[in-house]
Amino acid sequence: MSTASTEKYDKNEGVTVMTRAESRNHGNYFGEPLSPEPRPAAPPAPVAPVHQIGNPTPLGMLAYGTVFLCSSLLTLGAGGVTTPNLVLLFATFYGGISQTLVGMWELYLGTVFATYGGFNFSYGALYLPQIGIADAYSVNGVVTEEFTHAIGIYLAICPHHWSVLLRHDGSIGALRTTAPIIWTLGMTVISLGCLSANCFHPNPHVNTAGGAFGLAATAGAYYGALSGFYSRESTFEVIRLPPVVVAYSDPRSA
Repeated sequence: MSTASTEKYDKNEGVTVMTRAESRNHGNYFGEPLSPEPRPAAPPAPVAPVHQIGNPTPLGMLAYGTVFLCSSLLTLGAGGVTTPNLVLLFATFYGGISQTLVGMWELYLGTVFATYGGFNFSYGALYLPQIGIADAYSVNGVVTEEFTHAIGIYLAICPHHWSVLLRHDGSIGALRTTAPIIWTLGMTVISLGCLSANCFHPNPHVNTAGGAFGLAATAGAYYGALSGFYSRESTFEVIRLPPVVVAYSDPRSA
């Protein structure tokens, strides 16, 4: 290589000029280090957002207790009101809608709650004129005794349904719930049983017992709802209500 070429390449920054002999004996022709410089660390992978799912059960228990509270007060004749049509508002537009929505959310969480909403819708439909249940058992616009017996059959079926739920949720071999829920379902079975018996054999004491047990079921439902609402994140510890868990689904969480 000529001297002029050598000077020319020497002026280029970062270029190493070697003779032919040096290039033959040198493994790296360009005269750069064989080990590459460490690359910068890759940015961390984006973390998927975690969606916090609330507990819908307190809403369902509150709606359940409110419907039963209204029904029981009307059964006991509170304020001189005995016509049961007022319960239509709570059973359909509060209990029915709320508990059906809660049931859909509970299915996502792995439990069953939708049956309560269906019960409230059906109970409210008994007194909805557009459904025509009362008209079907009326003669000249007057409701007959057959309608009362039909209500008795309806109320007799409901305690059987509730007792199945009670055995499923609170049997000795598979307690997977809380004491307020067991209390609420148990009082509901007794209350509806008394009201059903009163439809076939009217007795003021049985009717009063049905209303009283309904209020007891309401108390259990409200306790279960408030124990869920009054959480550690929302209120002070001194006013929180213990959920009274009978047993845990996962023994390791006990």
